[in-house]
Amino acid sequence: MVQIVVMARWPSPGRCKRRLSRDLNNELGLSNSNERATRIQRRLTQHTAAVVRGLAGPMEIEPVLAVSGLGPRAADRWGRQLGLRQVRLQGKGQLGTRLRRQLMHGHRHHKPCLVIGTDLPELNSDDVKQGVEHLEHHDLVLGPASDGGYWLLGIGASLILSPQHWPLIGIPWGGPTVLEATLREARRQQLSCVLVPQRNDLDRWSDLKPWLG
Repeated sequence: MVQIVVMARWPSPGRCKRRLSRDLNNELGLSNSNERATRIQRRLTQHTAAVVRGLAGPMEIEPVLAVSGLGPRAADRWGRQLGLRQVRLQGKGQLGTRLRRQLMHGHRHHKPCLVIGTDLPELNSDDVKQGVEHLEHHDLVLGPASDGGYWLLGIGASLILSPQHWPLIGIPWGGPTVLEATLREARRQQLSCVLVPQRNDLDRWSDLKPWLG
């Protein structure tokens, strides 16, 4: 059984997709750019949840919604709306801290984990299925993003039991060398690693334009 953790921020105007909102205002002069960016975030999250739900029947997976920006009760309600019944809070800290917190649930229950975000209009079931299958034979699975980060992080059955070897320490989160630094740390730890196809996070107006044509 593999846990698939969807890292999601509650789509609230002014608190999500801020770079996209600024671009919509600066590039298009939209006065309601915050609301438009929020609607886009909401649709992306619904799409991600639908992809993961679709795999819950054919594959032995345990979907989890990890929420930022809501309290426990509201997060549970949102999870039910998205069809993801198991809900956890992300908690505080930088991305590496929040990722590690989610992976520790897999560590405690001896379950491999796959973590994905909700900024992926291209996300499809084959991408996630491939990530799950790779976990059977590799310590680490990464999905490169075009901005130098990654959209998918998978920790296999053996590695999930050894948090001291997870390649998450000293990573420049939010910068263009996240993937590079993670792969370098994985090599240092002598972890077996595989990459799935690159996908593009939707963060800026330039990322959105291809989907409008």
